[in-house]
Amino acid sequence: MALITQIPKNSREEFRVSRDDFQGHDLINIRVFFISKDGEMLPGKQGVAFKAELLPEFIDALNKAEAA
Repeated sequence: MALITQIPKNSREEFRVSRDDFQGHDLINIRVFFISKDGEMLPGKQGVAFKAELLPEFIDALNKAEAA
């Protein structure tokens, strides 16, 4: 896993963007991490992963969302 960035969501959660290899697939992973009762940051169920080859389409969609 290659962590790209961490973006605070609130006082107990953050978004983590990473580039991962899963079963031979190059993936972009955006996941919500939360602070556990033990104080450890753990991945939650919320998130999305997609093939890195689709990244230009996601960037285009996000640019359109920003302009809307």
